[in-house]
Amino acid sequence: MSQSLWIAKTGLDAQQKRMAVISNNLSNVNTTGYKKSRAVFEDLLYQNVKQVGAQSTQETRLPTGLNLGTGVKTVATEKLFTQGNHVETGNPLNMEIQGRGFFQVLMPDGAISYSRDGGFHRNEQGQMVTSNGYMIQPSITIPEDTISLTIGNDGVVSALQPGSSTPTQIGNIQLADFVNPAGLQPIGKNLYLESASSGVPRISTPGLNGVGTITQGALESSNVNVVEELVNMIEAQRAYEMNSKAISTADRMLQYVSNNL
Repeated sequence: MSQSLWIAKTGLDAQQKRMAVISNNLSNVNTTGYKKSRAVFEDLLYQNVKQVGAQSTQETRLPTGLNLGTGVKTVATEKLFTQGNHVETGNPLNMEIQGRGFFQVLMPDGAISYSRDGGFHRNEQGQMVTSNGYMIQPSITIPEDTISLTIGNDGVVSALQPGSSTPTQIGNIQLADFVNPAGLQPIGKNLYLESASSGVPRISTPGLNGVGTITQGALESSNVNVVEELVNMIEAQRAYEMNSKAISTADRMLQYVSNNL
């Protein structure tokens, strides 16, 4: 009976973690470039009471075994890198990646992080930076007297200055791609870090080598589907209730046994 209590307890823990993942998805429904997560579970070790295929007699074998499960555990939270919705902003510093790829962002410690958030700004030195002031890589400095800024689908950044009828190229946006984007390490602030599971970044011009293109004046919204997450929430709630019911039932069985000793 105590085994039933332990198994149901692992189910409660698993559904609590699933609920935390769902809650995080819903809380980031309006976060630019956010990619939803899903909890991944696996069953725990089995108690092998009777080995499948063992000899039941000298001439016969057991067609099935007797294996008692010991519960479940959460093994991963997988990021799903499907495309978010297209949101027009009209801001010339906003960029959306249509397809695969990540913007490269220089961290204060010199490391390179990666992001799908194309909501960039200009700092006091004219450099293109994220909302937290981190510079995009390769760095791009916008002249102070720029009249208009144009960013092509291939990442070419051009600025039109007074006295000139032809825009001047001031930089190129380069995108990074990974063999396994789900292996990137999320660190908050809409940023990811390379890991051993993601593979090394492959830097490419937008539109080449399978990397997506850039759309100026737009952002990629979160790929969270609110209705889907609400359905997942109901499933998690019902699974939690059923595991709680299993604990209550096992408790009543133990109570019955103790009252009849």
